[in-house]
Amino acid sequence: MSVVLRCVSVLCSVRGAVVRRQGLHTGRRAAMAVTTPGAQEALVKCDVEDRVATITLNDPKRLNALTEAMGDELVQVVEQLQTNTDVRAVVLTGAGNAFSAGGDLNFLQARIDTPSKHANNRTMRNFYARFLCIRKLNVPVIAAVNGAAVGAGLCLATACDLRVAHTCAKMGYTFAKLGLHPGMAATHFASQVMGPQMAAQMLLTGELIDGSVAMQRGLVVDVANTPDGAVRKATALARDIAQSSPVAVQECVKSLRVRQDAGLEDALAREAHAQSISYASQDIVEGIAAVKEKRKPAF
Repeated sequence: MSVVLRCVSVLCSVRGAVVRRQGLHTGRRAAMAVTTPGAQEALVKCDVEDRVATITLNDPKRLNALTEAMGDELVQVVEQLQTNTDVRAVVLTGAGNAFSAGGDLNFLQARIDTPSKHANNRTMRNFYARFLCIRKLNVPVIAAVNGAAVGAGLCLATACDLRVAHTCAKMGYTFAKLGLHPGMAATHFASQVMGPQMAAQMLLTGELIDGSVAMQRGLVVDVANTPDGAVRKATALARDIAQSSPVAVQECVKSLRVRQDAGLEDALAREAHAQSISYASQDIVEGIAAVKEKRKPAF
């Protein structure tokens, strides 16, 4: 849920979404997308080439805001990839100038307008699950942070196994500046990736850093001078992994995630509860007003 994201979007239902696949298991290159009836273009695209799948968040006009509709499409793409034994690594990136600039203001406003903390708690757990489905893939997932990865967008990147970023890409867990407790496993994975002290600094201040600083802090493993360069480096890393024993790699991914996921469910439950409290406060009302008015919040 990002203070950088300025646009307000209208959530749409993906009930009855159709998965279109073209030669997913045959040929050197294949494409897959989930399309919503009536929608102009899929919110999530997937291409497979040389045993590497590239998943692209595809809502560039809204800086790839993470909506329920996009999350539902991502779940279906992941389910299709789980059946593709040819894929040995996955690259996750964003279309246009951003990886994902965070959540959707309409979604946040709906949570504020929902008086039931229990209902908001349940809604947030379901929201987390949509995007954390990437951890169900049995192959490594590499985030190619080609542009802004803020709020929930950075949470999604942090949930990947590895991250490569554009040196100028802005990254930050900006929840606190919006009047909202961090969510989507931010408090869990940030500490694992950067250590508890650095994670605390970023989560409590909501600071924005660029790709170069992110590499110094261990948040990313490599940087590139251009957005396309970040995708190329991430793809090269994925192809390198694809040359290794698929059995060994997949079992190693399982072993790493077993350790990483210890305590994850408790963290998600705690975050959803804390966010439900935030939605009932005046802080997030002020935070959203500040975003819309393009000013600093006064908490």
